Amino acid sequence: MKELTKLILDDMHPALGVTEPGAIAFAVATAKEHVSGTLQEVRLVLNSGMYKNAFTCGIPNSREVGNEHAAALGYVAADASKGLECLEGVKPHHNREARALVETGKVKVELGEISSRIHIYAEVTTDEGSASVTIEDAHTNIVEIKENGRLSFSSPSLQGMRSETVPVPIHRYTLRQLLHYAQSVPIEEIRFIHRAYDLNLALFEQAIKSRRTTFTHYLYKKNGERIISDDEQQSASLLCNAAIEARVLGLSRPAMSITGSGAHGIIATLPLYASQQVNGYTEEQLLRATALSYLVCMYIKEHSGKLSAFCGCAIAAGTGMACGLAYLKGGTLKNLTLTIQNMASSITGMICDGGNHGCTMKGVVAVDAAYRSVDFALHGITIEPMHGINGSTPEATMRHMGLIASPGMEGTEEVIVHLMNRKMTNAARAEPNSFGLCLARRNKT
Repeated sequence: MKELTKLILDDMHPALGVTEPGAIAFAVATAKEHVSGTLQEVRLVLNSGMYKNAFTCGIPNSREVGNEHAAALGYVAADASKGLECLEGVKPHHNREARALVETGKVKVELGEISSRIHIYAEVTTDEGSASVTIEDAHTNIVEIKENGRLSFSSPSLQGMRSETVPVPIHRYTLRQLLHYAQSVPIEEIRFIHRAYDLNLALFEQAIKSRRTTFTHYLYKKNGERIISDDEQQSASLLCNAAIEARVLGLSRPAMSITGSGAHGIIATLPLYASQQVNGYTEEQLLRATALSYLVCMYIKEHSGKLSAFCGCAIAAGTGMACGLAYLKGGTLKNLTLTIQNMASSITGMICDGGNHGCTMKGVVAVDAAYRSVDFALHGITIEPMHGINGSTPEATMRHMGLIASPGMEGTEEVIVHLMNRKMTNAARAEPNSFGLCLARRNKT
């Protein structure tokens, strides 16, 4: 198996709901396994990206949102053995139990460092003892478990395992090499990628059937009330953003994540499926385009960090998807380079204000930007390297895109989290049009 194949295979994971609430629930459920007794408190400390992304995020099989409820459900209902799908078995009585934990103040959530590096500390305290779990660098990467303050498990962090002088594997490759791999890898070696389409299309179908989705039904109307119409871009936007909407609202089917995010995985795949269906490309062409899409997304994300203040879904996955589109349409290495320059010059800097309904709108923008960027690139039109953050090579441009996020937008991250917390304060004071009232109305719909 080629190294790039293994990178993709290892990075693809099913995820139920937005990844951050799943990771929080997983951490709490794991800690619960290491202590018995009657619960006194669940305590969470989250890095800013984790805190922000789950702040108003929908939770699978629940009408509740946010960090506290994800942690509470992790305690009362999650199955840690299922990883990011740990909330699959949530039932109505679990939601009632979790709500009671939150309302009685038994769940405490604290903001840790402002960082794009994933960090979760989950501690469960009972009348018989305590247990804590620390996760770093990846959503289910447990680096430490303690029972009553004594270390019972330890593993190096992913960041600690990397030498500062050795690039991460994906960065050893050039865009030329990524394209060559996508063109030449034996098709049976990447056949597993099709599983992403099985999951993401099933999630799309749930969005179409749901009465909770709103963007979905309007996009369906705009596409002539057809899933695949003659309008490739409208079809792509419908497929992609309906699935994102289902995901952020907490509907109960998983997405196939890439770089730790289901929304990244959706954007990196479903517009390509629409293109294939409208234009009659073969399954082999689709799988090769998807491999390229994934790799470009991974390249940018390894520079930006897993959770940052910029929207990696639109920027990293959107750029990967744009390269996949260009490939499907016969684009050369030059066309791919121009596509990356166009994407870098347009939507880089789009903020991430958490996993929430707004992700749907960001996905709409990403699809629109990708189609425009590809169309211009295929006609030789681009923002030249001398301008803005574009680099002299596509690798430099992708690196610059990542650096805008981390360390570039760490101050932005702090402001975003501050604004979110201020809304929480306002809600507690019961001000008109407060955050709390908005959530209450949403949870009743």
